[in-house]
Amino acid sequence: MLMTEELTTEKSGEKPAHKARLHLDAPIREVPERHRERILRHLLALDERDRYLRFGYMANDKQITRYVDSLDFNRDELYGVYDNNLELVALAHLAYSEDPQHRECAEFGGSVNKSERGRGLGQQLFDRAILHCRNRGAHLLFIHALSENKAMLKIARNAGATVERSGSESEAHLVLPEATVATRIEELLDDSVARTDYRIKQQVRQFWAFLDFLHDLRHGVDASRQQSGR
Repeated sequence: MLMTEELTTEKSGEKPAHKARLHLDAPIREVPERHRERILRHLLALDERDRYLRFGYMANDKQITRYVDSLDFNRDELYGVYDNNLELVALAHLAYSEDPQHRECAEFGGSVNKSERGRGLGQQLFDRAILHCRNRGAHLLFIHALSENKAMLKIARNAGATVERSGSESEAHLVLPEATVATRIEELLDDSVARTDYRIKQQVRQFWAFLDFLHDLRHGVDASRQQSGR
């Protein structure tokens, strides 16, 4: 699973996997199963190059649709960034091992809309994945990427991951430290901010929809009066 955005990591003496963040620049919310259609719209909007980097092959619409249909929300977890229209503009997929005895291992994959590049959303998705995996008790985070996907491999290396290259493909694995009180509080705060942000966006959309309704209603009444006055 791959990342399709150019990513940058701050240079410091502390690895991102160990570094606590005070907040996220963009609220990242868990994506529920009822948003499966939004996931599909996000992935179908990727161009050919981004689909190639995300899936490791030139995925067509049918293949992407099958992928979305196969998502197991009971086993895996998805996180995303929603725009003001409540559409996904960035998405991360944490896929956990199907073997119950190896649920401490997860694989990361993500994608970001081209129009949203340059905001560091890819980096934030990865940081969020690390935070959640630690709090969940996962000890290993894997990233499987094309060797030409330098952005993803760079972020993996910057996080302290071991990267092994095999021809056109590379695999990185990152050993995660145990959760702390700080990481648990941090995730709770992130979740709270994301939920609040989403509710506000919902309310704004409902407000504008109500104004549109009043406009249409008034326009209809005016038109009816004009016709009756003829």
